[in-house]
Amino acid sequence: MYAVVSRRSRGVSVGINLNPGKGCNFDCVYCQVNRTMSPRIRKVDLERLSAELDLILEAEKDGSLYEDEPFNVLSPVERGIRDLAFSGDGEPTAYPRLGDAVLIAAEARRRFGLDAAKLILITNGAHLDEPRVREALRIFDENNGEIWAKLDAGTEEYFKRVNRPDVPLKKILDGILETARIRPIVIQSLWLRIDGAVPPPDEIAAYCDRLNSVLSGGGRIKNLQLYTVARDPAERCASPLSNEELGRIAGAVRARVPVAVETYYSA
Repeated sequence: MYAVVSRRSRGVSVGINLNPGKGCNFDCVYCQVNRTMSPRIRKVDLERLSAELDLILEAEKDGSLYEDEPFNVLSPVERGIRDLAFSGDGEPTAYPRLGDAVLIAAEARRRFGLDAAKLILITNGAHLDEPRVREALRIFDENNGEIWAKLDAGTEEYFKRVNRPDVPLKKILDGILETARIRPIVIQSLWLRIDGAVPPPDEIAAYCDRLNSVLSGGGRIKNLQLYTVARDPAERCASPLSNEELGRIAGAVRARVPVAVETYYSA
């Protein structure tokens, strides 16, 4: 459990880590999680999760959260919990008791009167087709929830190069489409240099085609979040795009895909 000042949430975000063992079915070249170091805690304790969440929310409520960095620089209008986000050191939907964890967060949100705060799931999309995950998504829907699904590629080849997954791209796209048919979702896409090379134009075009296929298939995309490497990745081959390079990708996407685009630069 951790609280951060989030650029995308525009305020305080409380992260809920369901993967303390650092397990993930993706091995993204840009991931900042160091999996060479053995984790001290490997299993999720839901009672402890609930207690730690209450401690953070109580500290925000009584103001003590804002006594230390980085929260002490926030102005009064910037304070407040913007969301409770399921993210962390791996893929949160891989956790077998995802629904129970979401219920704990939803109840804490209600108990602390955080009506404006969102419940957010940040996912690579690999498990969106599973019944237990679909059931958990309904809890998000009932509690001002949003699904932020990752899509970092338009072709199978680039997908394997960037995300190094254990599933094909089609499975990710099918999960995104079925999820977006039920509720609007956010697509998160990280673009980067790999061994010094920027994403090729054909890859950006294929990415736009994938997004348009979701839209034409009845899926709803609330917005796209395009960003680049902002923290030190585990792999040396990964490095950030310049603001100009990321801006060009955003411009190409805006010209092809009728969805709002938000761009987040490395600095």
